[in-house]
Amino acid sequence: MKIFTSAQIHELDKYTIEHEPIASIDLMERAASAMVRSITARWGAETPVVVFAGPGNNGGDALAVARQLAERGYAVSVFLFNIGGHLSADCAANKDRIAAVERVRQFVEVRQEFDPPRLDASTLVIDGLFGSGLNKPLAGGFATLVKYINASPATVVSIDVPSGLMGEDNAHCVRANTIRADVTLTLQQPKLSFLFAENQQYIGRLEVLDIGISKEGMAAAQARYRIVEESEVRPLVKGRGDFAHKGSMGHALLVAGSYGMAGAAVLASRACLRSGVGKVTVHTPRCNGPVLQIAVPEAVVQFDQEESVFSEAVDSGPFTALAIGPGLGHDEATAIALIAQLRRTQCPIVADADALNLLANHRAWLQQLPGGIVMTPHPKEFDRMAGSSDDSYERLCKASDMAARLGAYIILKGHYSALCMPDGSVAFNPTGNAGMATAGSGDVLTGIITALLARGYRQADACVAGMYIHGLAGDLAAREMGQESLVAGDIIKYLPRAFMSLQG
Repeated sequence: MKIFTSAQIHELDKYTIEHEPIASIDLMERAASAMVRSITARWGAETPVVVFAGPGNNGGDALAVARQLAERGYAVSVFLFNIGGHLSADCAANKDRIAAVERVRQFVEVRQEFDPPRLDASTLVIDGLFGSGLNKPLAGGFATLVKYINASPATVVSIDVPSGLMGEDNAHCVRANTIRADVTLTLQQPKLSFLFAENQQYIGRLEVLDIGISKEGMAAAQARYRIVEESEVRPLVKGRGDFAHKGSMGHALLVAGSYGMAGAAVLASRACLRSGVGKVTVHTPRCNGPVLQIAVPEAVVQFDQEESVFSEAVDSGPFTALAIGPGLGHDEATAIALIAQLRRTQCPIVADADALNLLANHRAWLQQLPGGIVMTPHPKEFDRMAGSSDDSYERLCKASDMAARLGAYIILKGHYSALCMPDGSVAFNPTGNAGMATAGSGDVLTGIITALLARGYRQADACVAGMYIHGLAGDLAAREMGQESLVAGDIIKYLPRAFMSLQG
């Protein structure tokens, strides 16, 4: 699914109006009908409704929703804010339409003074003040109104975008002046800002409504961002021929573990084996040998010369993919061995966890990374490498720039993990759940992607499929076990079901 910017959404509206063809007021009516269906499915006609409409097309949507609800027997009070004395054409047309509906309980056009209505726990507020076209923070009277709504016990439904939130970059957004919706009914597709953790508090429960924007127009439009879909992942998953053997299914090398961190190596290697690779070798300090040979008997254990840390680069010639970092520790000898390993390795590489932390301590080394390297940082790990960011959008931009500069594939892990690719495109992963916010989950992702690379997947395909399968296994586990008790080993346990579901 493509994610379009606010400017592109405006152009797609125009394309639909011109090519369907359909009048803009009728497209607005169609959007309002979709929203009314959602609202009436949740709240009965006994629910008092207060609609706050702004002067633009978002306000026009709100007026159309108000009229349709009134026609269905809802007690609707409407407040249209026309402070500047100018309404968009469609908002003005819907103002005229709602004035003709006798069933509307109250209609007030606010031009100067405003006496706010009482909002109690039984009230449903429809927020139609400002939509995705907003390009500056709310201030003055609108900011006061937003604070009044947020302070009330009413349930709030926002049309398309909670007022005060912008579609992409919210660096200058005043958080206190942004509607905190219980439900957001967004039109046609999620907005980019909806995929960022800090904005969840404003969105509430998200519902995406199809309002019939031109499929031809969306197909032709270029989009830098997209959300991965199952239909994209299914063709990527490789099968295996009847004459396959372990030598033809790839050989992965995991450089992982240090004293007290054998578990990271265990989780990564078990996930790697469960993801279809023919053979796994784990290079680890000697102290971890007994743990690994008992916990993962299917893996070959290769010992470092040191007892407790990784200290020497490994010949990567026999291997088809390398993962380095889980549980590696922060020893300076390990840092030197890490950069030596990265320079010498010829096969595809996944760098995670402490490998990234060590690179962050030696930022000049980033320029020496081999092209095509896959890095899987969580936000704090990335900030250590690239400097702190004020919000997720800024961090995403930095990651995208770094991916292009280094020729790397960078997965910013999170609820919507974002794969930033060398060509500047970004793919968000939709699978996964909050139960996966547990130690070792990242080690499992590293093992999965490494296995796919060892099997011969291209880096982009291994990352897309790996993210999706990792989250899908977590979702399958959560369905049966719940989110609260989920641990990283449970994700590995459900990897077979995840693969089977994608292979039909």
